[in-house]
Amino acid sequence: MITFLVCLALLVAAYFTYGRFLEREVRADSAAATPCKRLYDGVDYVPLPRWRVFLIQLLNIAGTGPIFGAVLGACFGPVAFLWITLGGIFMGAMHDFLSGMMLVRNDGLSIPEVVGRYLGDNMRRFMRVFSILLLVLVGAVFLLSPAELLGKMTPGISTQTWVWVILAYYFLATLLPIDKIVGRVYPLFGIALVVMALGLMGALLVGDYTIPELDTFRNFHASARSLPIFPTLCITIACGAISGFHATQSPLMARCVENEKECRAVFYGAMISESVIALIWAAVAMAFFHGADGLSAQMAAHGNNAAWAVSEISNGMLGMVGGILAVLGVVAAPVTSGDTAFRSARLIIADMLHLEQKSRMKRLYICIPLFVAGYVITQVDFDVVWRYFAWTNQTLATIVLWSIVVYLTLNRAHRIIALVPAVFMTYVCASFLFVSKQFLGMENRPAAYALGALVTLFVVLLIYLKLRKNAKSVS
Repeated sequence: MITFLVCLALLVAAYFTYGRFLEREVRADSAAATPCKRLYDGVDYVPLPRWRVFLIQLLNIAGTGPIFGAVLGACFGPVAFLWITLGGIFMGAMHDFLSGMMLVRNDGLSIPEVVGRYLGDNMRRFMRVFSILLLVLVGAVFLLSPAELLGKMTPGISTQTWVWVILAYYFLATLLPIDKIVGRVYPLFGIALVVMALGLMGALLVGDYTIPELDTFRNFHASARSLPIFPTLCITIACGAISGFHATQSPLMARCVENEKECRAVFYGAMISESVIALIWAAVAMAFFHGADGLSAQMAAHGNNAAWAVSEISNGMLGMVGGILAVLGVVAAPVTSGDTAFRSARLIIADMLHLEQKSRMKRLYICIPLFVAGYVITQVDFDVVWRYFAWTNQTLATIVLWSIVVYLTLNRAHRIIALVPAVFMTYVCASFLFVSKQFLGMENRPAAYALGALVTLFVVLLIYLKLRKNAKSVS
């Protein structure tokens, strides 16, 4: 219990301390004209109040990530608390806030365009393809998973029918101006996500549950031999610690925030809130199943199905109300993340092709091929694809972190605040390539970690050369 409460207090305190420090570093200016005022188009560039932007951002970045990822990560043991807390404060929230500020100051452009401005045209081209493929995949998966769940809950309606229903909603939400559906409905789902987490925390604190303490770094996972804590935990818990998917979603709200001073609440605050949600779910998962060992055993017995665990926990701790909230979390959250994934893909393509989006027909030109591709992907077996998704997500976060390093350097800010996380996450992603059986799966762990270090040094050298080139061009 003490570990959980300390971590919770640190996350909340970080918003008022480290978040404010970062705000000063980038010199947030309340008088600066934000994109929604300079580029208003009534579709994507639309001013929205801070509370609404915050809730939309929270739901956009959260989905089922801080729930499913936290449950899976809790199988490793109480060490998950440490990663969620330190990762959330110094990596995830910093990543979301500084990339959000970069986006606001670059006309709210999509992340590939902004990353390209700091890491070069080659990275811009790579990020365009990488991000679009990732977002269509996310949208398709978040279309299929809730459709399958709804199909099981409604015997008279097939999964395929639900696919078409959700796809129709996706189409409308992606095509219509952001204040028509997203701006009105998402805040309600965002509130539901927060209420669900707070309700579980209340039941956890007053009920007969024991939250494990961080008194050992032992790996509690049922497959501990093949899944070492490092770097696997840092890949498993993405949303809640650090996630590249967030950077693809932030342009949506970067085009709606009315004041640079609101960015700390919208970007840093939303990520801290997500970390709190992940922390609660990790604690609840271990407490409900009587410790990390019990959780790991139950998850292994049920095919590591996080949706099963979420349903058991919600109904077991909150009863009928918990069941309703579980549906909101397992169905509504991925649906809302899916449609914003498609919307972000539309914006990336529009920015890439320089197509203005005020015209409904031009939005249709982009939306129709996207949704055709998304539907086709739902017919494919995702088991293999999903094995690589978490690594891809963290790799995207790493690329964004390196662009933040360059951004801070050019703006004469303390780049160390992004440099350390960038090096760390580069090593996480590089070493995972050699350690994980999903990739090379080297049995010689020291050699695998050493190769990860060599890849990290190579990336650091490339960035160093990039910074030197920028310095010469400025001088």
